Amino acid sequence: MKIEDLLVFGKQHIHSDHAKILLAELINKNPLELLNYLEEPVPQEIVDKYKKEVLAMESGTPLQYAIGSVNFYGQKFYVDERVLIPRYETEELVENVLYLYDKYFSGKKVDVCDIGTGSGAIAITLALEEANMRVMASDISFDALEVANKNNSKHGAGVTFLQGDMVKPLYGNKFDIIVSNPPYIPDSEIVDSLVKDNEPNIALFGGNDGLKFYRIIVEDLSKIAKDKFILAFEHGYNKNDEIEALIKTYYPNALVIHKKDLQGKNRMTFAIEGDFDEVK
Repeated sequence: MKIEDLLVFGKQHIHSDHAKILLAELINKNPLELLNYLEEPVPQEIVDKYKKEVLAMESGTPLQYAIGSVNFYGQKFYVDERVLIPRYETEELVENVLYLYDKYFSGKKVDVCDIGTGSGAIAITLALEEANMRVMASDISFDALEVANKNNSKHGAGVTFLQGDMVKPLYGNKFDIIVSNPPYIPDSEIVDSLVKDNEPNIALFGGNDGLKFYRIIVEDLSKIAKDKFILAFEHGYNKNDEIEALIKTYYPNALVIHKKDLQGKNRMTFAIEGDFDEVK
């Protein structure tokens, strides 16, 4: 079959843009250039794989799982059904952490952890973007850590990944910056079937009110945080006040900052604990 034939097949079953992206990924070409190669024959092995993935996508498989990757903060990360697909909003969490590093630590070596790392996108991106960050990350899922380690090796990021429940595998270490984007959808919330039926539920749901894992982290924070530290959370759009109240229960003097995402939703909360001097 030719490229043109496969595109016709793809468009009969899924969105035309997704059909182009999938095929371009499989034959290692730019999607925007496919029209220049319509008459080019495609090896049967790729034809079979393309058709299989098209039908899987028609049944609900996300494009990112079909092509096995997602772009995050300018880098390509491997993803499959074992991990949550990193979202654009989480790029903003990374961007704000890097800003706070420049503001309070610029030029200094710091210890950073990412709790509930999944694909490793946050931890690896921080390590790649700031050479002064020594990054560790944890996840309870062995499967997720296989994906994270694959990404770590691909990018040469040097992140240390540890298996275990939330904060526990990080005991014995002290961190300047603690980052987490834990599962935060309330158990009773109705979720799009495309997400619920395809992405790992362990990475989606966060207890009755969506705050289960934030409580665990904040309650255990003193065991892994240095005397002065920055805490960075991504969370549900309507959880600002509850997250701040939780932090203030344990750290009443912390400076708490809320940030909106690019869609104008309250998505991130940062806490600065200790007597920091801003870098001039």
